[in-house]
Amino acid sequence: MSSAMTDTTRAAARKISMTEFVILIASLMAITALSIDIMLPALPAIGDAFNVLNPNDRQMVVSAYVIGFGLAQLIPGPLSDRFGRKWPLIAFLAIYTVASAFIVFAPSFEVMLIARFVQGIGSAAPRVVAVAIVRDRFAGREMARIMSYAITVFIIVPVVAPSIGGGMLYLGHWEWIFWLLFLVGVLLILWIALRLPETRAPELRHPISVKSLARDFWAVLTTRQTTFYTLGTMAAFSAMLGYINSAQQIFADIFDITTSFPLVFGAIACVLAVASFVNARIVERIGMRILGHSAAFAFTAIAAVHLLVALSGYENVYLFCILLGLNFLAFGFIMSNYNAMAMEKVGRIAGTASSFVGCVQTCGAGFVGYVVGQAYNGTVVPLTAAYVIFGLVAILSALIAERGRLFHAHGYNPGQRR
Repeated sequence: MSSAMTDTTRAAARKISMTEFVILIASLMAITALSIDIMLPALPAIGDAFNVLNPNDRQMVVSAYVIGFGLAQLIPGPLSDRFGRKWPLIAFLAIYTVASAFIVFAPSFEVMLIARFVQGIGSAAPRVVAVAIVRDRFAGREMARIMSYAITVFIIVPVVAPSIGGGMLYLGHWEWIFWLLFLVGVLLILWIALRLPETRAPELRHPISVKSLARDFWAVLTTRQTTFYTLGTMAAFSAMLGYINSAQQIFADIFDITTSFPLVFGAIACVLAVASFVNARIVERIGMRILGHSAAFAFTAIAAVHLLVALSGYENVYLFCILLGLNFLAFGFIMSNYNAMAMEKVGRIAGTASSFVGCVQTCGAGFVGYVVGQAYNGTVVPLTAAYVIFGLVAILSALIAERGRLFHAHGYNPGQRR
């Protein structure tokens, strides 16, 4: 635990075991992955139910959620800095839960997309506040380690979510998926209300004003390390969303994989758990920068090889899964370490900083990922070309954040904020 913890925060932290804490944080972070990935097998059925003629338009069920999720992340961070972490978290989860139920009764595709947008808004706090809670208790490499353990646990969700969605379609109807999300929201609200301690010390809370918000967001924006590692995570997350948007079409149209799609999708997602678990075990010894920067270069090199394979016409399902799995392996190291480095210098305003990081990361990735998905043309060339670009952006962002010094053990100057 960070030596910077206050007595109040330390006393609160003792009320929950480390194992339960990690699982709860992972569950909060995973609600977004669940809300997206469980949809993938159901997209054709949802499109048929609402008479959506263009298959690419079905991707909007994912994109509407992601955009709402991204935009709303500017709100819960400052609220949690002012009122504590717990109650803003419960309030946003209540929005998520109500929206999940409303989707079932949507009379049109357009209304459903609006409800998905609101559902995304409700899921903003779990992501933002979860990161702030971890930052309240830990810092630096220790935070990277805890985040990696949490990511290892929550990766179970994208592994099993498509299978759950497919199972519900087999047994019933696509509406069952949203009733499940409703139940998840209710259970998380109860878990937080009964078990989660408050980690934001009362002496750190200050009244919200336009001036204080502007000051805090400006402090985050002008912290070079935070801003550019945020852009790096946005690029990496764009790669993930670009794949998620077009995954069902890629496997069905190119590789003729339909009924076994959830299993293949889940198998590839397992690689993320491996990356996060290994990172958690070695990051305190090797360092965030060496691991994160190496992963960005590896991601770019693998993507370049995959692009050449796609252009050559020798693409097959085995090469696709192997090369994509290697990219996901690198992605796991990038996200864990880049996120920790983005938060490294802004612990005093962790909620606001987490809002900034989450909003830029998700809104940017949501838009770019949607563009990549819409570029799908019956081949994997648009996806693999985008991966090369995303990798280069992740490398360039790290170069600017570290003033040109990569692969070193510490930041460019701990005493400097800019």
